[in-house]
Amino acid sequence: MPGKDARVNRPSPAQLLERAVAAFEAGRFHETESACRALAAAGRDGFEVRYLLGLAAERTGRAAEAVALLSEAARLNPAHPETRFNLGVALARLGRLDEAVAAYDGAIALRAGFADAHFNRGAALGALGRAEEALAAYGRAVALAPADPQAHHNLGTTLASLRRFDEALGPFDRALALDPRYARAFASRAGALFHLGRLDEALASCDRAIAADPRASEAWDCRALVLLELDRPAEALESAERAVAIGPGEANAHYHRGNALRELARFEEAIAAYERAITLDPRHAAAHRNLADVLLLCGDFARGWEAYAGRWRISPGGARPDITAPAWLGGEGLDGRTLLLHGEMGMGDTLQFCRFATQVARLGARVILEAPAPLVPLLRTLEGPAAVIARGEAIPPHDGHCPLMSLPFAFRTDLATLPAAVPYLHADPAREAAWRSRLGPGTRRRIGLAWSGSAGLRNDRRSLSLARVLPMVDAGADWYSLQKAVPARDEALLASRADLRDLGTAFADFADTAAALSLLDLVITVDTSVAHVAGALGKPVWILLPHVPHDWRWFRDGERTPWYPTARLFRQPAPGDWDAVVREVAAAIARLPAR
Repeated sequence: MPGKDARVNRPSPAQLLERAVAAFEAGRFHETESACRALAAAGRDGFEVRYLLGLAAERTGRAAEAVALLSEAARLNPAHPETRFNLGVALARLGRLDEAVAAYDGAIALRAGFADAHFNRGAALGALGRAEEALAAYGRAVALAPADPQAHHNLGTTLASLRRFDEALGPFDRALALDPRYARAFASRAGALFHLGRLDEALASCDRAIAADPRASEAWDCRALVLLELDRPAEALESAERAVAIGPGEANAHYHRGNALRELARFEEAIAAYERAITLDPRHAAAHRNLADVLLLCGDFARGWEAYAGRWRISPGGARPDITAPAWLGGEGLDGRTLLLHGEMGMGDTLQFCRFATQVARLGARVILEAPAPLVPLLRTLEGPAAVIARGEAIPPHDGHCPLMSLPFAFRTDLATLPAAVPYLHADPAREAAWRSRLGPGTRRRIGLAWSGSAGLRNDRRSLSLARVLPMVDAGADWYSLQKAVPARDEALLASRADLRDLGTAFADFADTAAALSLLDLVITVDTSVAHVAGALGKPVWILLPHVPHDWRWFRDGERTPWYPTARLFRQPAPGDWDAVVREVAAAIARLPAR
Protein backbone atom coordinates (compact mmCIF):
# COMPACT_ATOMS: atom_id res chain seq x y z
CA MET A 1 0.00 0.00 0.00
CA PRO A 2 1.41 3.41 -0.87
CA GLY A 3 2.45 5.66 2.02
CA LYS A 4 1.26 9.22 2.69
CA ASP A 5 2.80 12.19 0.91
CA ALA A 6 5.56 14.16 2.72
CA ARG A 7 4.28 17.27 4.55
CA VAL A 8 5.86 20.65 5.15
CA ASN A 9 5.83 21.46 8.85
CA ARG A 10 5.17 25.23 8.69
CA PRO A 11 5.91 27.22 11.84
CA SER A 12 2.95 28.84 13.46
CA PRO A 13 2.69 32.65 13.64
CA ALA A 14 3.59 32.42 17.33
CA GLN A 15 6.73 30.46 16.46
CA LEU A 16 7.65 32.92 13.70
CA LEU A 17 7.29 35.83 16.11
CA GLU A 18 9.39 34.03 18.71
CA ARG A 19 12.01 33.29 16.05
CA ALA A 20 12.06 36.95 14.91
CA VAL A 21 12.53 38.20 18.48
CA ALA A 22 15.27 35.65 19.23
CA ALA A 23 17.13 36.52 16.01
CA PHE A 24 16.95 40.23 16.81
CA GLU A 25 18.28 39.73 20.34
CA ALA A 26 21.13 37.67 18.89
CA GLY A 27 21.96 40.39 16.38
CA ARG A 28 20.88 38.33 13.37
CA PHE A 29 18.82 41.11 11.87
CA HIS A 30 18.37 39.55 8.42
CA GLU A 31 16.78 36.52 10.06
CA THR A 32 14.49 38.86 11.98
CA GLU A 33 13.38 40.45 8.73
CA SER A 34 12.89 37.06 7.04
CA ALA A 35 10.68 35.84 9.91
CA CYS A 36 8.72 39.10 9.85
CA ARG A 37 8.12 38.79 6.12
CA ALA A 38 6.82 35.26 6.69
CA LEU A 39 4.48 36.63 9.36
CA ALA A 40 3.23 39.27 6.96
CA ALA A 41 2.63 36.60 4.30
CA ALA A 42 0.58 34.71 6.87
CA GLY A 43 -1.61 37.75 7.42
CA ARG A 44 0.06 38.90 10.66
CA ASP A 45 1.30 42.24 9.31
CA GLY A 46 0.47 44.14 12.49
CA PHE A 47 2.21 46.04 15.25
CA GLU A 48 4.78 43.35 16.16
CA VAL A 49 5.95 42.96 12.56
CA ARG A 50 6.21 46.71 11.96
CA TYR A 51 8.02 47.21 15.24
CA LEU A 52 10.58 44.44 14.68
CA LEU A 53 11.16 45.42 11.06
CA GLY A 54 11.69 49.02 12.19
CA LEU A 55 14.22 47.93 14.81
CA ALA A 56 16.09 45.78 12.30
CA ALA A 57 16.16 48.61 9.75
CA GLU A 58 17.54 51.03 12.34
CA ARG A 59 20.23 48.59 13.47
CA THR A 60 21.35 47.97 9.89
CA GLY A 61 21.71 51.68 9.04
CA ARG A 62 18.45 52.22 7.17
CA ALA A 63 17.20 55.03 9.37
CA ALA A 64 14.66 56.48 6.91
CA GLU A 65 13.03 53.07 6.48
CA ALA A 66 13.10 52.62 10.25
CA VAL A 67 11.25 55.93 10.76
CA ALA A 68 8.48 54.88 8.38
CA LEU A 69 8.06 51.44 9.99
CA LEU A 70 8.22 52.66 13.59
CA SER A 71 5.81 55.52 12.86
CA GLU A 72 3.33 52.93 11.57
CA ALA A 73 3.96 50.75 14.63
CA ALA A 74 3.29 53.73 16.92
CA ARG A 75 0.01 54.37 15.08
CA LEU A 76 -0.99 50.73 15.55
CA ASN A 77 -0.02 50.68 19.23
CA PRO A 78 0.08 54.23 20.60
CA ALA A 79 0.57 53.00 24.20
CA HIS A 80 3.98 51.33 23.60
CA PRO A 81 6.78 53.57 24.95
CA GLU A 82 9.65 51.55 23.40
CA THR A 83 8.26 52.22 19.92
CA ARG A 84 8.38 55.95 20.47
CA PHE A 85 11.85 55.69 22.00
CA ASN A 86 13.24 53.76 19.03
CA LEU A 87 11.49 56.13 16.63
CA GLY A 88 13.42 58.92 18.37
CA VAL A 89 16.69 57.01 17.85
CA ALA A 90 16.01 56.66 14.11
CA LEU A 91 14.97 60.30 13.76
CA ALA A 92 18.13 61.44 15.55
CA ARG A 93 20.27 59.40 13.15
CA LEU A 94 18.66 61.35 10.30
CA GLY A 95 19.41 64.65 12.03
CA ARG A 96 15.71 65.32 12.59
CA LEU A 97 16.41 66.32 16.16
CA ASP A 98 13.29 68.33 16.96
CA GLU A 99 11.17 65.34 15.91
CA ALA A 100 13.42 63.03 17.93
CA VAL A 101 12.83 65.13 21.05
CA ALA A 102 9.07 64.90 20.43
CA ALA A 103 9.35 61.10 20.11
CA TYR A 104 11.29 60.85 23.38
CA ASP A 105 8.71 63.09 25.02
CA GLY A 106 6.05 60.66 23.85
CA ALA A 107 7.93 57.73 25.40
CA ILE A 108 8.34 59.60 28.70
CA ALA A 109 4.66 60.54 28.75
CA LEU A 110 3.88 56.82 28.62
CA ARG A 111 6.60 55.86 31.14
CA ALA A 112 7.87 58.70 33.30
CA GLY A 113 10.77 56.63 34.63
CA PHE A 114 12.17 55.73 31.19
CA ALA A 115 15.83 56.58 31.94
CA ASP A 116 17.16 55.92 28.43
CA ALA A 117 14.50 58.22 26.93
CA HIS A 118 15.56 61.03 29.28
CA PHE A 119 19.21 60.36 28.35
CA ASN A 120 18.58 60.41 24.60
CA ARG A 121 16.39 63.46 24.98
CA GLY A 122 19.37 65.19 26.61
CA ALA A 123 21.63 64.20 23.70
CA ALA A 124 19.19 65.56 21.11
CA LEU A 125 18.65 68.81 23.03
CA GLY A 126 22.40 69.26 23.40
CA ALA A 127 22.89 68.82 19.65
CA LEU A 128 20.20 71.45 19.10
CA GLY A 129 22.13 73.89 21.30
CA ARG A 130 19.48 73.83 24.01
CA ALA A 131 22.00 73.17 26.76
CA GLU A 132 19.90 74.18 29.77
CA GLU A 133 17.12 71.80 28.70
CA ALA A 134 19.70 69.08 28.02
CA LEU A 135 21.08 69.60 31.52
CA ALA A 136 17.64 69.00 33.03
CA ALA A 137 17.17 65.87 30.91
CA TYR A 138 20.52 64.40 31.95
CA GLY A 139 19.79 65.30 35.57
CA ARG A 140 16.60 63.24 35.37
CA ALA A 141 18.47 60.37 33.67
CA VAL A 142 21.05 60.35 36.47
CA ALA A 143 18.32 60.35 39.11
CA LEU A 144 16.62 57.38 37.45
CA ALA A 145 19.80 55.45 36.65
CA PRO A 146 22.42 56.49 39.24
CA ALA A 147 24.65 53.53 38.32
CA ASP A 148 24.95 54.60 34.65
CA PRO A 149 28.42 56.17 34.16
CA GLN A 150 27.51 57.53 30.73
CA ALA A 151 24.61 59.53 32.18
CA HIS A 152 26.95 61.14 34.73
CA HIS A 153 29.50 61.81 32.01
CA ASN A 154 27.01 63.53 29.72
CA LEU A 155 25.69 65.58 32.63
CA GLY A 156 29.29 66.74 33.14
CA THR A 157 29.88 67.55 29.46
CA THR A 158 26.70 69.61 29.39
CA LEU A 159 27.79 71.59 32.45
CA ALA A 160 31.14 72.13 30.73
CA SER A 161 29.38 73.38 27.57
CA LEU A 162 27.74 75.99 29.81
CA ARG A 163 31.23 76.87 31.12
CA ARG A 164 30.32 75.58 34.56
CA PHE A 165 33.61 73.72 34.75
CA ASP A 166 33.83 73.45 38.54
CA GLU A 167 30.41 71.82 38.67
CA ALA A 168 31.27 69.49 35.79
CA LEU A 169 34.06 67.82 37.76
CA GLY A 170 31.61 66.16 40.18
CA PRO A 171 29.70 64.21 37.50
CA PHE A 172 32.96 63.23 35.80
CA ASP A 173 34.33 61.90 39.09
CA ARG A 174 31.11 59.92 39.72
CA ALA A 175 31.29 58.43 36.22
CA LEU A 176 34.87 57.34 36.91
CA ALA A 177 33.96 55.91 40.30
CA LEU A 178 31.42 53.71 38.51
CA ASP A 179 33.82 52.84 35.66
CA PRO A 180 37.50 53.47 36.52
CA ARG A 181 38.50 52.71 32.92
CA TYR A 182 36.10 55.16 31.29
CA ALA A 183 38.65 56.86 29.02
CA ARG A 184 36.26 59.41 27.60
CA ALA A 185 35.30 60.60 31.08
CA PHE A 186 38.99 61.07 31.95
CA ALA A 187 39.43 63.10 28.74
CA SER A 188 36.35 65.24 29.42
CA ARG A 189 37.52 65.81 32.99
CA ALA A 190 40.90 66.92 31.59
CA GLY A 191 39.11 69.46 29.40
CA ALA A 192 37.31 70.96 32.40
CA LEU A 193 40.55 71.12 34.38
CA PHE A 194 42.23 72.83 31.43
CA HIS A 195 39.60 75.56 31.39
CA LEU A 196 40.03 76.00 35.15
CA GLY A 197 43.76 76.56 34.62
CA ARG A 198 44.67 73.39 36.54
CA LEU A 199 47.04 72.28 33.83
CA ASP A 200 49.11 69.67 35.67
CA GLU A 201 45.93 67.90 36.82
CA ALA A 202 44.53 68.12 33.29
CA LEU A 203 47.66 66.49 31.90
CA ALA A 204 47.45 63.71 34.50
CA SER A 205 43.81 63.10 33.57
CA CYS A 206 44.74 62.85 29.88
CA ASP A 207 47.42 60.31 30.76
CA ARG A 208 44.91 58.23 32.75
CA ALA A 209 42.54 58.27 29.79
CA ILE A 210 45.31 57.03 27.53
CA ALA A 211 46.31 54.34 30.03
CA ALA A 212 42.68 53.12 30.02
CA ASP A 213 42.45 53.26 26.23
CA PRO A 214 45.58 54.04 24.19
CA ARG A 215 43.36 54.69 21.17
CA ALA A 216 41.30 57.40 22.88
CA SER A 217 41.89 60.08 20.24
CA GLU A 218 40.07 62.78 22.25
CA ALA A 219 42.52 62.19 25.14
CA TRP A 220 45.56 62.58 22.87
CA ASP A 221 43.97 65.69 21.38
CA CYS A 222 43.29 67.22 24.80
CA ARG A 223 46.83 66.30 25.87
CA ALA A 224 48.20 68.30 22.92
CA LEU A 225 46.08 71.29 23.98
CA VAL A 226 47.34 71.13 27.58
CA LEU A 227 50.98 70.73 26.57
CA LEU A 228 50.75 73.76 24.29
CA GLU A 229 49.46 75.79 27.22
CA LEU A 230 52.38 74.48 29.29
CA ASP A 231 54.83 75.76 26.63
CA ARG A 232 55.85 72.25 25.61
CA PRO A 233 55.15 72.40 21.86
CA ALA A 234 57.37 69.48 20.81
CA GLU A 235 55.50 67.13 23.16
CA ALA A 236 52.21 68.71 22.09
CA LEU A 237 53.04 67.88 18.48
CA GLU A 238 53.69 64.24 19.39
CA SER A 239 50.29 64.00 21.09
CA ALA A 240 48.49 65.77 18.25
CA GLU A 241 50.06 63.41 15.74
CA ARG A 242 48.87 60.42 17.79
CA ALA A 243 45.37 61.92 17.76
CA VAL A 244 45.55 62.37 13.98
CA ALA A 245 46.80 58.80 13.46
CA ILE A 246 43.90 57.39 15.51
CA GLY A 247 41.23 59.75 14.20
CA PRO A 248 42.38 61.14 10.83
CA GLY A 249 38.92 62.51 10.19
CA GLU A 250 38.85 64.65 13.35
CA ALA A 251 39.30 68.31 12.40
CA ASN A 252 40.32 69.37 15.92
CA ALA A 253 43.28 67.00 15.95
CA HIS A 254 44.66 68.56 12.76
CA TYR A 255 43.96 72.02 14.17
CA HIS A 256 45.92 71.36 17.37
CA ARG A 257 48.70 69.80 15.30
CA GLY A 258 48.83 73.06 13.33
CA ASN A 259 49.08 75.06 16.56
CA ALA A 260 52.01 72.97 17.77
CA LEU A 261 53.79 73.30 14.43
CA ARG A 262 53.28 77.06 14.52
CA GLU A 263 54.88 77.31 17.97
CA LEU A 264 57.82 75.29 16.62
CA ALA A 265 58.16 77.79 13.73
CA ARG A 266 57.36 75.04 11.21
CA PHE A 267 55.02 77.37 9.40
CA GLU A 268 54.53 75.60 6.07
CA GLU A 269 53.54 72.39 7.87
CA ALA A 270 51.21 74.38 10.13
CA ILE A 271 49.49 75.82 7.07
CA ALA A 272 48.92 72.32 5.68
CA ALA A 273 47.50 71.13 9.02
CA TYR A 274 45.03 74.02 9.21
CA GLU A 275 43.99 73.45 5.61
CA ARG A 276 43.31 69.80 6.41
CA ALA A 277 41.20 70.80 9.44
CA ILE A 278 39.15 73.14 7.23
CA THR A 279 38.68 70.45 4.59
CA LEU A 280 37.25 68.17 7.27
CA ASP A 281 35.17 70.92 8.90
CA PRO A 282 34.64 73.95 6.66
CA ARG A 283 32.97 75.75 9.57
CA HIS A 284 35.98 75.42 11.92
CA ALA A 285 36.32 79.15 12.67
CA ALA A 286 39.54 78.82 14.71
CA ALA A 287 41.25 76.91 11.90
CA HIS A 288 40.29 79.62 9.39
CA ARG A 289 41.62 82.29 11.73
CA ASN A 290 44.89 80.51 12.50
CA LEU A 291 45.48 79.63 8.86
CA ALA A 292 45.14 83.32 8.00
CA ASP A 293 47.41 84.19 10.93
CA VAL A 294 50.26 81.96 9.72
CA LEU A 295 49.90 82.99 6.08
CA LEU A 296 50.11 86.64 7.09
CA LEU A 297 52.98 85.92 9.47
CA CYS A 298 54.85 84.52 6.47
CA GLY A 299 54.02 87.63 4.42
CA ASP A 300 51.56 85.85 2.11
CA PHE A 301 49.01 88.66 2.02
CA ALA A 302 47.02 87.42 -0.97
CA ARG A 303 46.22 84.03 0.58
CA GLY A 304 46.18 85.42 4.12
CA TRP A 305 43.46 88.00 3.61
CA GLU A 306 41.44 85.47 1.63
CA ALA A 307 41.75 82.91 4.44
CA TYR A 308 40.77 85.49 7.02
CA ALA A 309 37.70 86.34 4.97
CA GLY A 310 36.71 82.68 5.43
CA ARG A 311 35.01 83.64 8.65
CA TRP A 312 32.35 85.37 6.53
CA ARG A 313 31.48 82.08 4.91
CA ILE A 314 31.04 80.61 8.38
CA SER A 315 28.94 83.48 9.71
CA PRO A 316 27.81 86.08 7.16
CA GLY A 317 27.02 88.49 9.98
CA GLY A 318 30.55 88.13 11.36
CA ALA A 319 30.86 88.61 15.07
CA ARG A 320 28.08 91.22 15.12
CA PRO A 321 24.64 89.69 14.56
CA ASP A 322 23.14 93.03 15.69
CA ILE A 323 24.38 94.62 12.46
CA THR A 324 21.93 93.76 9.67
CA ALA A 325 23.20 96.01 6.86
CA PRO A 326 24.95 94.20 3.99
CA ALA A 327 28.68 93.64 4.27
CA TRP A 328 31.05 95.58 2.03
CA LEU A 329 34.20 93.70 1.07
CA GLY A 330 35.36 95.83 -1.82
CA GLY A 331 34.23 95.78 -5.40
CA GLU A 332 31.10 97.95 -5.50
CA GLY A 333 31.39 101.73 -5.27
CA LEU A 334 30.84 103.70 -2.08
CA ASP A 335 30.27 107.22 -3.36
CA GLY A 336 27.48 108.80 -1.32
CA ARG A 337 26.95 105.71 0.87
CA THR A 338 27.36 105.52 4.65
CA LEU A 339 29.61 102.68 5.80
CA LEU A 340 29.92 101.45 9.39
CA LEU A 341 33.42 100.22 10.29
CA HIS A 342 33.75 98.27 13.52
CA GLY A 343 36.41 96.36 15.40
CA GLU A 344 36.26 92.67 16.15
CA MET A 345 39.23 91.98 18.39
CA GLY A 346 41.49 93.88 20.76
CA MET A 347 42.52 97.49 21.17
CA GLY A 348 45.73 96.95 19.21
CA ASP A 349 43.85 95.60 16.20
CA THR A 350 41.61 98.67 16.14
CA LEU A 351 44.58 101.03 16.47
CA GLN A 352 46.41 99.28 13.63
CA PHE A 353 43.55 98.93 11.17
CA CYS A 354 41.72 102.20 11.76
CA ARG A 355 44.13 103.70 9.17
CA PHE A 356 42.02 102.03 6.47
CA ALA A 357 39.06 104.24 7.43
CA THR A 358 40.86 107.09 5.69
CA GLN A 359 41.04 105.06 2.47
CA VAL A 360 37.33 104.21 2.73
CA ALA A 361 36.46 107.90 3.10
CA ARG A 362 38.55 108.71 0.00
CA LEU A 363 36.26 106.40 -1.99
CA GLY A 364 33.44 108.84 -1.29
CA ALA A 365 31.85 107.05 1.67
CA ARG A 366 30.58 108.71 4.79
CA VAL A 367 32.39 106.65 7.45
CA ILE A 368 31.10 105.84 10.90
CA LEU A 369 33.81 104.24 13.03
CA GLU A 370 32.75 102.22 16.07
CA ALA A 371 35.39 101.35 18.68
CA PRO A 372 35.83 100.49 22.36
CA ALA A 373 35.08 103.56 24.51
CA PRO A 374 38.69 104.07 25.76
CA LEU A 375 39.84 104.53 22.14
CA VAL A 376 37.17 106.98 20.99
CA PRO A 377 38.84 110.31 21.95
CA LEU A 378 42.10 109.30 20.26
CA LEU A 379 40.40 107.93 17.13
CA ARG A 380 38.62 111.22 16.65
CA THR A 381 42.00 112.60 15.52
CA LEU A 382 41.97 110.20 12.55
CA GLU A 383 41.40 111.68 9.09
CA GLY A 384 38.35 110.30 7.32
CA PRO A 385 35.56 109.23 9.71
CA ALA A 386 32.54 111.53 9.87
CA ALA A 387 31.73 110.12 13.31
CA VAL A 388 33.47 107.95 15.89
CA ILE A 389 31.15 106.24 18.36
CA ALA A 390 31.72 103.98 21.34
CA ARG A 391 30.72 100.34 21.16
CA GLY A 392 27.37 100.01 22.88
CA GLU A 393 26.06 103.38 21.70
CA ALA A 394 23.16 103.56 19.28
CA ILE A 395 24.48 103.03 15.76
CA PRO A 396 23.46 105.76 13.28
CA PRO A 397 21.72 104.73 10.03
CA HIS A 398 24.12 103.20 7.51
CA ASP A 399 24.04 101.46 4.14
CA GLY A 400 26.68 98.81 4.72
CA HIS A 401 29.33 97.66 7.15
CA CYS A 402 32.80 96.15 7.27
CA PRO A 403 34.92 94.95 10.20
CA LEU A 404 38.23 96.79 10.38
CA MET A 405 40.14 93.52 10.05
CA SER A 406 38.44 92.88 6.69
CA LEU A 407 39.50 96.16 5.12
CA PRO A 408 42.90 94.87 3.93
CA PHE A 409 41.00 92.13 2.07
CA ALA A 410 38.53 94.68 0.66
CA PHE A 411 41.44 96.77 -0.67
CA ARG A 412 43.45 93.68 -1.73
CA THR A 413 46.34 95.10 0.29
CA ASP A 414 49.89 93.93 -0.34
CA LEU A 415 53.28 95.21 0.79
CA ALA A 416 53.35 97.73 -2.05
CA THR A 417 49.93 99.23 -1.26
CA LEU A 418 49.94 98.97 2.52
CA PRO A 419 49.04 102.43 3.97
CA ALA A 420 52.18 103.03 6.02
CA ALA A 421 52.26 106.83 6.35
CA VAL A 422 52.61 107.97 9.96
CA PRO A 423 51.46 109.69 12.00
CA TYR A 424 47.80 108.90 11.34
CA LEU A 425 46.74 109.49 14.96
CA HIS A 426 47.65 112.60 16.95
CA ALA A 427 47.90 113.73 20.54
CA ASP A 428 45.27 116.22 21.72
CA PRO A 429 47.08 119.58 22.29
CA ALA A 430 45.27 120.28 25.56
CA ARG A 431 46.07 116.89 26.99
CA GLU A 432 49.65 117.13 25.75
CA ALA A 433 50.04 120.43 27.59
CA ALA A 434 48.66 118.89 30.77
CA TRP A 435 51.09 115.98 30.58
CA ARG A 436 54.01 118.33 29.79
CA SER A 437 53.22 120.18 32.99
CA ARG A 438 53.01 116.91 34.88
CA LEU A 439 56.39 115.66 33.60
CA GLY A 440 58.08 118.96 34.23
CA PRO A 441 61.24 120.22 32.57
CA GLY A 442 64.02 117.80 31.72
CA THR A 443 67.27 117.69 29.83
CA ARG A 444 67.80 113.94 29.62
CA ARG A 445 66.33 111.45 27.18
CA ARG A 446 62.83 110.34 28.18
CA ILE A 447 62.06 106.62 27.73
CA GLY A 448 58.71 104.96 28.36
CA LEU A 449 58.49 101.28 29.28
CA ALA A 450 55.62 98.74 29.09
CA TRP A 451 56.59 95.19 29.99
CA SER A 452 53.31 93.33 30.36
CA GLY A 453 50.25 92.80 28.22
CA SER A 454 46.65 91.97 29.06
CA ALA A 455 46.06 90.37 32.45
CA GLY A 456 43.29 88.32 30.84
CA LEU A 457 45.72 86.07 28.96
CA ARG A 458 46.38 82.89 30.96
CA ASN A 459 49.56 81.96 29.16
CA ASP A 460 50.96 85.29 28.05
CA ARG A 461 54.20 84.49 26.22
CA ARG A 462 54.63 88.10 25.14
CA SER A 463 55.04 89.60 28.64
CA LEU A 464 57.91 89.86 31.11
CA SER A 465 58.18 90.58 34.80
CA LEU A 466 59.41 94.00 35.86
CA ALA A 467 62.44 92.42 37.52
CA ARG A 468 63.46 90.91 34.21
CA VAL A 469 63.43 94.22 32.30
CA LEU A 470 65.11 96.35 34.97
CA PRO A 471 68.67 95.65 33.70
CA MET A 472 67.93 97.89 30.70
CA VAL A 473 66.90 100.84 32.91
CA ASP A 474 70.09 102.91 32.92
CA ALA A 475 70.95 106.07 34.81
CA GLY A 476 71.49 108.15 31.68
CA ALA A 477 67.80 108.72 30.95
CA ASP A 478 64.49 109.52 32.65
CA TRP A 479 62.34 106.38 32.67
CA TYR A 480 58.56 106.14 32.88
CA SER A 481 56.23 103.18 33.42
CA LEU A 482 53.46 103.13 30.81
CA GLN A 483 51.57 100.24 32.40
CA LYS A 484 47.89 101.15 32.68
CA ALA A 485 47.48 98.05 34.85
CA VAL A 486 50.57 97.05 36.82
CA PRO A 487 50.66 93.27 37.42
CA ALA A 488 50.17 92.47 41.11
CA ARG A 489 53.54 90.71 41.20
CA ASP A 490 55.27 93.95 40.14
CA GLU A 491 53.47 96.54 42.27
CA ALA A 492 55.88 96.57 45.21
CA LEU A 493 58.97 96.57 43.01
CA LEU A 494 57.67 99.45 40.89
CA ALA A 495 56.82 101.44 44.02
CA SER A 496 60.39 100.97 45.26
CA ARG A 497 62.03 102.27 42.07
CA ALA A 498 62.50 106.02 42.08
CA ASP A 499 64.20 105.70 38.68
CA LEU A 500 61.02 104.38 37.01
CA ARG A 501 58.25 106.93 37.39
CA ASP A 502 54.69 105.62 37.15
CA LEU A 503 52.62 107.37 34.48
CA GLY A 504 50.39 104.63 33.10
CA THR A 505 48.08 104.15 36.08
CA ALA A 506 46.97 107.79 35.63
CA PHE A 507 45.89 107.29 32.00
CA ALA A 508 42.14 107.85 31.77
CA ASP A 509 41.95 106.59 28.17
CA PHE A 510 44.12 106.23 25.07
CA ALA A 511 44.10 109.97 24.41
CA ASP A 512 46.07 110.28 27.65
CA THR A 513 48.40 107.50 26.52
CA ALA A 514 49.01 109.33 23.22
CA ALA A 515 49.59 112.67 24.95
CA ALA A 516 52.17 111.20 27.33
CA LEU A 517 53.92 109.23 24.57
CA SER A 518 54.16 112.34 22.40
CA LEU A 519 56.52 113.85 25.03
CA LEU A 520 58.87 110.85 25.11
CA ASP A 521 61.96 110.28 23.00
CA LEU A 522 61.61 106.50 22.88
CA VAL A 523 59.01 103.91 23.79
CA ILE A 524 60.09 100.36 24.70
CA THR A 525 57.24 97.89 24.95
CA VAL A 526 56.17 94.32 24.56
CA ASP A 527 53.48 93.44 22.01
CA THR A 528 50.60 95.40 23.51
CA SER A 529 48.40 98.38 22.64
CA VAL A 530 51.14 100.83 23.70
CA ALA A 531 53.17 99.64 20.69
CA HIS A 532 50.31 100.52 18.34
CA VAL A 533 49.74 103.95 19.87
CA ALA A 534 53.44 104.80 19.54
CA GLY A 535 53.58 103.46 15.99
CA ALA A 536 50.44 105.34 14.93
CA LEU A 537 51.89 108.55 16.39
CA GLY A 538 55.13 108.02 14.46
CA LYS A 539 57.18 107.84 17.66
CA PRO A 540 60.37 105.77 17.88
CA VAL A 541 59.23 102.50 19.41
CA TRP A 542 61.17 99.34 20.20
CA ILE A 543 58.99 96.25 20.43
CA LEU A 544 60.13 93.13 22.32
CA LEU A 545 58.83 89.93 20.74
CA PRO A 546 58.78 86.24 21.64
CA HIS A 547 60.56 83.76 19.38
CA VAL A 548 57.32 83.09 17.51
CA PRO A 549 55.38 86.37 17.63
CA HIS A 550 52.03 86.43 19.39
CA ASP A 551 50.60 88.29 16.41
CA TRP A 552 51.20 87.83 12.69
CA ARG A 553 51.65 91.59 12.17
CA TRP A 554 55.32 91.46 13.19
CA PHE A 555 56.12 88.76 10.59
CA ARG A 556 58.40 85.81 11.16
CA ASP A 557 61.74 87.64 11.15
CA GLY A 558 63.45 90.98 10.63
CA GLU A 559 63.95 94.19 12.62
CA ARG A 560 61.39 96.26 10.77
CA THR A 561 57.67 96.15 10.07
CA PRO A 562 55.96 97.94 7.19
CA TRP A 563 53.01 98.73 9.45
CA TYR A 564 55.01 101.13 11.61
CA PRO A 565 58.08 102.70 9.94
CA THR A 566 59.39 104.11 13.25
CA ALA A 567 59.35 100.71 14.98
CA ARG A 568 62.32 98.44 15.63
CA LEU A 569 61.75 94.80 16.56
CA PHE A 570 63.82 92.86 19.09
CA ARG A 571 63.15 89.10 18.92
CA GLN A 572 63.95 86.22 21.25
CA PRO A 573 66.74 84.15 19.67
CA ALA A 574 65.19 81.04 21.24
CA PRO A 575 61.83 80.33 22.89
CA GLY A 576 61.60 81.98 26.29
CA ASP A 577 64.97 83.74 26.09
CA TRP A 578 63.98 87.21 27.26
CA ASP A 579 67.36 87.79 28.93
CA ALA A 580 69.07 87.92 25.52
CA VAL A 581 66.48 90.45 24.34
CA VAL A 582 67.02 92.65 27.42
CA ARG A 583 70.79 92.56 26.88
CA GLU A 584 70.37 93.52 23.22
CA VAL A 585 68.05 96.42 24.09
CA ALA A 586 70.41 97.65 26.83
CA ALA A 587 73.29 97.63 24.35
CA ALA A 588 71.19 99.52 21.79
CA ILE A 589 70.32 102.17 24.40
CA ALA A 590 74.00 102.58 25.21
CA ARG A 591 74.69 103.28 21.52
CA LEU A 592 72.10 106.06 21.23
CA PRO A 593 73.61 109.51 20.62
CA ALA A 594 73.37 112.03 23.42
CA ARG A 595 70.17 114.05 23.41
